[in-house]
Amino acid sequence: MPRQLRAEQTRATIITAAADLFDRRGYERTSLSDIVEHAQVTKGALYFHFAAKEDLAHAIMELQAHAAHQVMSEVDGRGCSSLEALVRITFALTRLSVDGPVTRAGLRLATGGVEVRAPLRHPFTEWLEIATRKLHGAVRESDLHAEVDVQAVAHSLVCFFVGTRIAGRPLEPVARLPRRTAEMWHLLIRGLVPVHRRPRYLTLITQLEREIAIA
Repeated sequence: MPRQLRAEQTRATIITAAADLFDRRGYERTSLSDIVEHAQVTKGALYFHFAAKEDLAHAIMELQAHAAHQVMSEVDGRGCSSLEALVRITFALTRLSVDGPVTRAGLRLATGGVEVRAPLRHPFTEWLEIATRKLHGAVRESDLHAEVDVQAVAHSLVCFFVGTRIAGRPLEPVARLPRRTAEMWHLLIRGLVPVHRRPRYLTLITQLEREIAIA
């Protein structure tokens, strides 16, 4: 195996092992020795790629941000309505959390006291901006009641979305996340969307939750 490819695979192994431990134990309770043991690599291999635990945490947050940006770009490329795009983005981010520890760990690190270094932005801030933009679009497209307070709804949506992951982490299996995302949207749609437009979005929620369960 070429040396560069082997080095890339070792780096990916270290990141995945660290993400798993950060997600389950938290940043402070995970040591570099724990990561070395979990990744089954030498300390020399770890230090070749990462000078400190903080550098490893930042690499995980960068991967989480990149995956989130890719999801948002793919959804925007579908040309769907603003509200449908926002629903699809939240379920796509949920799928990332179900599929592997990096997305879960990235969010836990960013909301658990680890500094988010520039130019990386805090996921809460980015998601709040995206939700606000999509909700304004949904009002223009008459998918939300005209009198909706978009700023308040966007803030509540992101708090709900992030909060279920933080609060539920020690209490529920990861596989429960799609159901929580669906519950969030059922509440929001029944309270914010005109009656004649609700069936389309309620059907979409059921479809997206089922797709994650089947995958």
